[in-house]
Amino acid sequence: MRNRLIVLLFLCCTAVPALAQVSFSVGVPGLSIGVNVPVYPQLTRVPGYPVYYAPGLDSNYFFYDGMYWVYQSNNWYASSWYNGPWSTVDPQYVPAYVLRVPVRYYRAPPQYFRGWPVNSPPRWGQYWGPDWQQRRTGWDNWNRHAAPAPAPIPYYQQRYSGNRYPQGGDQQAIRNQNYRYQPRDADVRPHYEHQDASGSGSGRPPAARPPQGQPGVQQNPMRPQDYNQQR
Repeated sequence: MRNRLIVLLFLCCTAVPALAQVSFSVGVPGLSIGVNVPVYPQLTRVPGYPVYYAPGLDSNYFFYDGMYWVYQSNNWYASSWYNGPWSTVDPQYVPAYVLRVPVRYYRAPPQYFRGWPVNSPPRWGQYWGPDWQQRRTGWDNWNRHAAPAPAPIPYYQQRYSGNRYPQGGDQQAIRNQNYRYQPRDADVRPHYEHQDASGSGSGRPPAARPPQGQPGVQQNPMRPQDYNQQR
């Protein structure tokens, strides 16, 4: 019996440092998505679209309606600052103009993009399935002559890099002082507001809006009615 107690005590003592070595990919605040942008990237407008992309980055990196959008490891992420923190975006709530960006502007296209026309948007309906396609009916049909003007690029963020890169509520305060633009896209505003409310991205964004026009379902368990109650 005594020997058993000694063995159990030994196991307990050795388990603590082992657990301390476990690491997670979720950062605080926001998410670590495997994309690091140490300095402000060059942004070039996608011709005919209210969207910018970053030709100098080896990432699927875009700017639309006042926010940055990244497609990494088959997931979409959004942030109001160029290097995060990032919040996940369910495929049903990715803005239509971001989805419409042609394949050629993805600097790190996934394997399944191969064979798709480079001057057309990715075949999201084929990848995400008929349920997504049904919910986002019409996402790839738009009047190019009626496209909105692109949001102004927040060049003030060029002054912040390395140790000067702000975190938490500092991001919101600096942005409010330097950038007056407010998102106009109904699929962008909830993510923008959520980052303000949560200290710029400390967690997943809420469900964007009830199904109408171009509906969607957020990946996190929070339902639209839950979000409305919290507001």
